[in-house]
Amino acid sequence: MVRVFMSYSHADEALRDRLEVHLTPLKRRGLAIWHDRLLLPGDEIDGEIQEALAAADIALMLLSPDFLASTYCHDVEMQRAVDRHRAGLCRVIPVILKPCDWHSTPLRQLLALPYDGKPITQWLDQDQAFYEVAVAIRKTVAGHKGGTTT
Repeated sequence: MVRVFMSYSHADEALRDRLEVHLTPLKRRGLAIWHDRLLLPGDEIDGEIQEALAAADIALMLLSPDFLASTYCHDVEMQRAVDRHRAGLCRVIPVILKPCDWHSTPLRQLLALPYDGKPITQWLDQDQAFYEVAVAIRKTVAGHKGGTTT
């Protein structure tokens, strides 16, 4: 099973939901997706997030101005994910939801999705953009040791 951690701003929750819909075929094949909306009442928020990120094989950074403005997304989740990426413990994939200055972050060194860097909200057909992101994630999962799909 490949585990995916989604880091996003709550302002972008509808876009996160749409991406998750496009990842449903992978979920049916065993892909486990985690985001903070899966927390239950009484959960220790920071501890659960850190535990999920520590267990992730892939960390999706869903980029937008709100993500970059969020101290928690930028300074905690993204930095921890990048540290794990550099250590070879997970693969970080930037997903550009909205136009933003993500090139000023440590993510600038990573190949982002959608390819060619066009933010999803600037596509005439956003489902086409999400489809391309989902296909690229499927290929990444298939290439991952123990991947669930082909």
